[in-house]
Amino acid sequence: MSIKNALSFFNDLNLNKHDLEIGKRILDEIISRLTYLNEVGLEYLSLDRRSRSLSGGESQRINLATSLGSSLVGSMYILDEPSIGLHPKDTNKLIKILKNLRDIGNTLIVVEHDEEIMLSSDYIIDIGPEAGIHGGEIVYNGKTEEIYSEKSSLTTQYLTNKLNIDIPKFRRKTSDFISIKNVYKNNLKNVNVKFPLNCLTLITGVSGSGKSSLVKEVLKPAFNNAIGVYEKDEANYKTINISTENINKLEFINQNPLGKSSRSNPITYIKAYDEIRSLFANQSLSKARKYKSGVFSFNVDGGRCDYCKGEGEITVEMQFMADVHLKCEDCNGTRFKDEILEIKFQNKNISEILEMSVDSAIDFFTKYEQFSLVNKIKSLKDVGLGYIKLGQSSNTLSGGEAQRTKIASFLNKGNSNNKILFVFDEPTTGLHFNDIKKLLKSFNSLIERGHSIICIEHNLDVIKCADWIIDLGPNGGDDGGNIIFEGTPEQIINDKNSHTGKFLKQKFKVTSNC
Repeated sequence: MSIKNALSFFNDLNLNKHDLEIGKRILDEIISRLTYLNEVGLEYLSLDRRSRSLSGGESQRINLATSLGSSLVGSMYILDEPSIGLHPKDTNKLIKILKNLRDIGNTLIVVEHDEEIMLSSDYIIDIGPEAGIHGGEIVYNGKTEEIYSEKSSLTTQYLTNKLNIDIPKFRRKTSDFISIKNVYKNNLKNVNVKFPLNCLTLITGVSGSGKSSLVKEVLKPAFNNAIGVYEKDEANYKTINISTENINKLEFINQNPLGKSSRSNPITYIKAYDEIRSLFANQSLSKARKYKSGVFSFNVDGGRCDYCKGEGEITVEMQFMADVHLKCEDCNGTRFKDEILEIKFQNKNISEILEMSVDSAIDFFTKYEQFSLVNKIKSLKDVGLGYIKLGQSSNTLSGGEAQRTKIASFLNKGNSNNKILFVFDEPTTGLHFNDIKKLLKSFNSLIERGHSIICIEHNLDVIKCADWIIDLGPNGGDDGGNIIFEGTPEQIINDKNSHTGKFLKQKFKVTSNC
């Protein structure tokens, strides 16, 4: 049963006086727990749902429901992006729960970008003014209603609509599409759907409406098998039709780290490090010592520090506690042997280059006319990552930064004949308003190169910028799984059956008044 149906079942259970006397306390506990799960917007989950299949936001909300049920007081709760995967319709439920925990005597510290949750807080600590090396300062620290007086805060400028994510002046139109008929995966009810290509298509709907089932469990394997890339496909559909041969690959872009190794970093991921290594190998001292470009790699033996294996740090395993990371004493965190650091390009050794921010590296290599390298590095700046270091370990990047680095690697490939269908699952997770603006610019760059984007999303700023919307619902679980609407943002705001349209209409009013 779904949580909603189970709650109805136990509420409506009729027991005789004897059974009620035995079971009353147990029933009260069951109903109490199910009620809390229902209140945090998880009514669509089935009771036997596997925990590993839950999104981050769903897991957090289950923990919140547990906390409510325990009635703890005098505790501090720290929540990291509890609005993940949450439709605007359910945000008010979450806010109510958070305030309930506060009102019974607890303290809540919430890392959050959602506008509604921000404005519902008592107190805001705004960190910035920007990101990375341009951030790290407390820009504002005070009551929420007084943040509007802080002019230097990017958050304030978006909350007051001084800065805004503009509605596009036109919607792209296309004749190419992917059509899938009679889809019946999970709660999807035998739906027929068309995904337009060569544009930005958004899959919307409340939590549990069937978005992930449609995109990740049906579209992705069906498309890959149709183009000859074998993927396990349970064939929960009747037919798939792709109206074009231009799209010949699908890339699922998530917010997972760039690589399993802690040595992976942005500059290696976008394939620019090969050029930097060649640059150092061509220096006169390198040639005299017969160094090849491989000695400037921290992934293979040769030039890298033998003690830390190019990590720059030593990891001390603490068994029952978190591992401790210490700077390598042999190389002092530079990752390379001393003789390798003697090789310099314009007075910079390889370690100093890796410590440069993207913005600094662009200026540096432009000054010395390394334009091919600059063009590759510039893709990171184009997706709003000018502040990260070239050699920054990928495990220190946020999910949003990792995702945008992946986009940058595709922007680097230019106008190749390989036209790709990009599939994103909630790409705005962990992103500030300003980052979302940069993400949308990256999306447009990909589409201008002939690629296509299909995106599962709840963020209204992204939804209003879509070329086409496929809205599922009307609700979650058994009450979802239907195609409620297909069309443009201007059309969905007039659809009375769509929860997404209702909230988007309010967003349109705010944006048009700016």
